Amino acid sequence: MTRFALLSGLGHAVFVAVGLLIYVMGTRIGRQRRHPSAAVAWVLAIVAFPYAAVPLFLMFGSRKFVRPVRRTVSVLAAEPPDAVAAPLPVPGPAWATRLLAGLELAPPVRNARIGFHGQGPQALEALLATMASARHSLDVCTFVFGDDAVGERVAQALRHAAARGVAVRLLLDAVGSLGMPAGLRRALKDGGVQVRRFMPLLHNPMRGHTNLRNHRKLVVADGERLWSGGRNLACEYFMDRPRLPAWVDLSYEIDGPLALQAAAQFAADWQAASGRMARAVLPRPLPAGPADGAPAQWVPSGPDHADDTVHSLLLAGAFHAQESIVAVTPYFVPDDALLDAWCLACRRGVRVRLLVPARSNHRLADWARARALRELSQAGAEVWLAPGMVHAKAVVIDADLALSGSLNLDARSLFLNYEAMTAFYGPAEVQWLAGWCDAQIARAQRFHARRPSWARDIAEGVVRAVGFQL
Repeated sequence: MTRFALLSGLGHAVFVAVGLLIYVMGTRIGRQRRHPSAAVAWVLAIVAFPYAAVPLFLMFGSRKFVRPVRRTVSVLAAEPPDAVAAPLPVPGPAWATRLLAGLELAPPVRNARIGFHGQGPQALEALLATMASARHSLDVCTFVFGDDAVGERVAQALRHAAARGVAVRLLLDAVGSLGMPAGLRRALKDGGVQVRRFMPLLHNPMRGHTNLRNHRKLVVADGERLWSGGRNLACEYFMDRPRLPAWVDLSYEIDGPLALQAAAQFAADWQAASGRMARAVLPRPLPAGPADGAPAQWVPSGPDHADDTVHSLLLAGAFHAQESIVAVTPYFVPDDALLDAWCLACRRGVRVRLLVPARSNHRLADWARARALRELSQAGAEVWLAPGMVHAKAVVIDADLALSGSLNLDARSLFLNYEAMTAFYGPAEVQWLAGWCDAQIARAQRFHARRPSWARDIAEGVVRAVGFQL
């Protein structure tokens, strides 16, 4: 019996060692950089529960599907340097445009029109108008498709587009849209709409990992008009309901070449949903926008990009900012590097302001953010708490750069999800977003850091390290 126990213990130790080796090899060879707390959680899980943790890591552990391919000319696709026409010079901070070029993103383009939607009814009207304008193709990607009045209006618009001969494709995140009835999906398919679900819970793990969700929100009509931002296709993002006010959110519409970049992104995501991982491929040559048009740049992030593009841009922005950084996000759980960079920005005189909801729709996220809010506030930042749910995502750095789109300032959005932001460089667009952020902050209350109790501090650490990061 003693010998049997010894052999069993030895076998267990060997399994744990092999599990740790798999973790190290999988993360190092695949360049799977992850948040330290998430890394510690995986290691502890493999040591404590190896027979469950090792299979889970093999199924869910990877977060990148591509490696960097550095070129002197950067485009969104793996094409020869002459595949994309040289873009017109555009205004914008050189540190940002050069960094994004080095991260292999498509260059900024000038667009005929950019409009923002700070109010839900305005956003819904623009969304339906974009769908109604489609003559040849209509591509829609969303995380949540609500079984409510907004979902029904969008479904009706999709069916009408298909009925008039438009090629309509709807890409749904399988987890985000779990609440969408199967009958509604069947009705859309019967109406001529092509529907795919992104990484269902039960699928071949060799074709992607269930924990990597598509959080992008975009609608592209004919490759010419783009509607995008932070809004999902459900009531709470657009309209008030009895005792349920609409969430504060942001979206925008763009007429111009940026819509073509978003269309290429959708095509790659559509292919990935069928189990064939792809990178977005732009047409050649890339059409030039009007010489005096509004400059903007498509900034995707996720497992289909070798680098954490938005995270890198935010880090660089923290060190290049001269006057101010203002950010609005529903969930604030940054990694240590970004948090330290913003704290250092405060200490060198940059005015840093952050707006989050006093209470979001995810209690775990509220617990996980507490330490970061205290550290940022103690460094001299202004942290503001909005009275209602804020779902908008926006960052404005000085008066040169503004970001808006689908990415939250938390570890999941920064390092795991498929996300898409737009970088705005035009003075009018940057000023609009800065003014919108100021208006939201004016209605919020100032956060004052308080020392937590011992039990609260421990609980926050556990939630941050395990419950939220994984």
